[in-house]
Amino acid sequence: MRAFAAMNSYTIVLTSFGFIVLLTAWLPMVFKALPLSLPIFCVALGAIVFLVPGIPGLPPQPQNFLTATERLTELVVLVALTGAGLKLDRKLDWKKSKATWRLLGVSMLLTIAGIAVLAHVLLGLGWATSLLLGAALAPTDPVLASDVQVGPPQQGGEDEVRFTLTSEASLNDALAFPFVSLAILMAATSSTDGEWLVRWFLVDVVWTLAAGICIGWLVGRFLAYLTFRLPNRTRLSRTGDGFVSLGMTFIAFGLTQMVEGSGFLAVFVAALAFRSVERGHSYHEKLHDFSEQSERLLTMVLLVLFGGALTGGGLLSAVSWPVVILAVLAVFVVRPLSGWIGLAGLPMAPGEKAVIGFFGIRGIGTLYYLAYALGRARFEAPDVLWSTIGLIIVLSVVLHGATITPVMSLLDRRRDKLSRRGA
Repeated sequence: MRAFAAMNSYTIVLTSFGFIVLLTAWLPMVFKALPLSLPIFCVALGAIVFLVPGIPGLPPQPQNFLTATERLTELVVLVALTGAGLKLDRKLDWKKSKATWRLLGVSMLLTIAGIAVLAHVLLGLGWATSLLLGAALAPTDPVLASDVQVGPPQQGGEDEVRFTLTSEASLNDALAFPFVSLAILMAATSSTDGEWLVRWFLVDVVWTLAAGICIGWLVGRFLAYLTFRLPNRTRLSRTGDGFVSLGMTFIAFGLTQMVEGSGFLAVFVAALAFRSVERGHSYHEKLHDFSEQSERLLTMVLLVLFGGALTGGGLLSAVSWPVVILAVLAVFVVRPLSGWIGLAGLPMAPGEKAVIGFFGIRGIGTLYYLAYALGRARFEAPDVLWSTIGLIIVLSVVLHGATITPVMSLLDRRRDKLSRRGA
């Protein structure tokens, strides 16, 4: 009887996964013209499924499985970063990407500070825990923000809004990570001198970012040489295999992590460096397509589990009115206002600035940061932290998912109208 029950559970899981795979391929076409998104469906599906009594297996509880949550979310973010780097047709340089640098250098810092202050005032959390919440919620998620990013390589559609959101979402994970490390240090140390702060800046900021950039660039250029510069019969591009993108992802990440650098930054830089060689080669499309498909499938599985955690795993058990107020302010005030301040003075239409500021989507990366930090230091009120980010992610998934299609369509129509008038 036990063997039958185990086999029955395995069969149910396998069958469910089969349906998820098919829905991953089919649903984006269905939702393309609707104010609905794949993430909304996934979260709703998971929430409904795990409400059904008698579902085999344990309900997903990320707060009780920190290592598994950290590794799974990390994997999805890594695959998303490679795909983002490969699909950028335009070069990410200092002069032509000022909006990106403003969002990273100004808006993200203001978002971290704003959410940290709100957490301290509204939730009564200490400064270390408040900083962790701010750092985890500040970055735009490279996974769930894919609907507002640029299209595949050489497919066009690379307007200022999409380019800025793509590049910002790809870089801010690496830049937010030092603040997660700072929160861990604050929670773990009782020292009042400034020596640990100097060490944090030199190691967790300067070294990690420098190592991520250098190793990522070297890996990307070396693999590009193997792919495009070897004699024709030995080039990697001749294989036509899209899974080569996974090799680049894991090599860049692994080598950088070995020297305690920023693996997220290295993966994105490697993809950029790889794309910069033979920028117009058709093989980039195959690599990107494989990364995108892998990302979409992994994301759907994780979001179904996240939905299950909401209903069956007690993820929202610590939600209170202060948590609700913080969530609303974080989504509707802190990020949009920080984005507007960061983009002030740039020659962009007010509508474009508003869209960039509004679509600071929270998702898989936020879950990763919280699982990472809680697995390395003791923070107060972990249940409140999980419930807060859970509520904000749900709010972001529903709100942004329902508005992405109509808002971006409206922007495209206005842009086309202005271009016709200019012509």
